[in-house]
Amino acid sequence: MKLSHFTNKNFPNLELKPPLFYSWDIGIRFELGVEWKREYDYPDNPYILGCYKRAITLFEALHSPTEEIFFVMDVNDFDKGKNIRHQLKNFSRYVEKSLLFRLKHQAMPYIFPDDDEECTYKTHRFSLNCKTSDFKYIPLLKAICNQDLGLKPSIFHRVYFININKKTIFHVYDDRGCDLLATSSETIRDIYDRYNDWILDYDRNEIDKVFK
Repeated sequence: MKLSHFTNKNFPNLELKPPLFYSWDIGIRFELGVEWKREYDYPDNPYILGCYKRAITLFEALHSPTEEIFFVMDVNDFDKGKNIRHQLKNFSRYVEKSLLFRLKHQAMPYIFPDDDEECTYKTHRFSLNCKTSDFKYIPLLKAICNQDLGLKPSIFHRVYFININKKTIFHVYDDRGCDLLATSSETIRDIYDRYNDWILDYDRNEIDKVFK
């Protein structure tokens, strides 16, 4: 199954770029990092451990080990392709090497996340149709959370987990939070109920309308 075919059928007119929550009618925006303090400049501090816990808990609540998903990574190329092979190591680090031959690639014009301005740079979208158990999602989620905190390892590329069975999209954008989209509110109602305290208060009213 092709990624584009799945998204066009189930998420029509949705452009896979942040902020996803504001681009789809059915979704939840969760807060991952809470109570940041300036003295938290060391690894395994309470703030980052809290981020890790929430990101991993939400991911595991949504994706069972045997479920079929698309693991998608967007690599922005500002070096005219010279460094793209090196950037691919960010993908192979988390995936079983025997599966990399199934990796799909699409080169697209680079689009800034918050507007429609295009430029001469490229975004390389790599996608892998696999099962949750086929890749190391825990260190990957931690690396995504680390990206703006000066902690290693870190990954700056946009990563999306698209659940083929549940028809959901899960995107951790950094240590602050993550977006969960679905084609049906009933699919993610249990997540909404169980982790209601983690919902970002700024968007809570709009989110509650979807489920009530």
